[in-house]
Amino acid sequence: MRDAFIRALTALAEKNPKVVLITGDLGFGVLTDFAQRFPDQFINAGVAEQNMTAIACGMALEGYSAYTYSIANFPTLRCLEQIRNDVCYHDADVTVVAVGGGFSYGQLGMSHFATEDMAIMGALPNMEVIVPADPWEAEALTHQMATRRGPKYLRIDKGAAGLAPEPDVALGKPRVYGDGDLVIVAIGGIVKEALSAQQTLKGQGVAARVVVLNALKPLDPAPLLAAIGPASTVITLEEHNTRGGLGTLVADAMMTGGLRPDRFVKLGLQDCYPSQVGDQDFLRNAYGMSAAHVVKAALG
Repeated sequence: MRDAFIRALTALAEKNPKVVLITGDLGFGVLTDFAQRFPDQFINAGVAEQNMTAIACGMALEGYSAYTYSIANFPTLRCLEQIRNDVCYHDADVTVVAVGGGFSYGQLGMSHFATEDMAIMGALPNMEVIVPADPWEAEALTHQMATRRGPKYLRIDKGAAGLAPEPDVALGKPRVYGDGDLVIVAIGGIVKEALSAQQTLKGQGVAARVVVLNALKPLDPAPLLAAIGPASTVITLEEHNTRGGLGTLVADAMMTGGLRPDRFVKLGLQDCYPSQVGDQDFLRNAYGMSAAHVVKAALG
């Protein structure tokens, strides 16, 4: 996904000299071409995420479209005060790009588990939270984000859902795959597990509908509720803490909109700090968010 993002940003930078990319001393294998082609639009702020964010805000207030770039929690939690007080309070056109959402950097341990970021970023006024599921979607959404002024958070996954590209993908618009009285709502690369569970359930005679979101903010309740429909069971799946993330927002939308499924299950990290390390698939299974766990929840 990071390659797809850089492709899109390169295309934007070619057309707009006010597009600037600021890295926290990371990503050079991916960013080298951009840095060489646009030396006046690229800054390495060093391992200094607070400064990186403040620089981006200052440039945005001078008319630039600034993008900060780092991995996992470093462009978000290490500089949260600057994002809140500088970027969001001033409604500055800064896009915070985090490569490695969820358990993408699972072998590096808890400091690299980005599992609270969507809730924290989503709680900030003016901040939008965009979470693509596939590289092609990351590329398309990067172009769409460029037309929207103000603070944005782009959460990029190492994994991918494996869905075929769709020409009409739109930021904030739910997509529906399949049909059934059982609904699985998912976001980000972990959509792959939802789709795998859907196929397993189909083999057992259970029809499931998968609703894929690409943003937590903006999130229009009307199309979300239409996509969910009058389901008997709704399961949310996220590579994130179940508090304050996708499950919380879906529950809020359903309760506010009068949708009352018989069962509602939130799958994700159950409000804990993971103590294990391993690759993304291992950790998804260890912490209850694999396809097998979705199937188990569906069969109740």
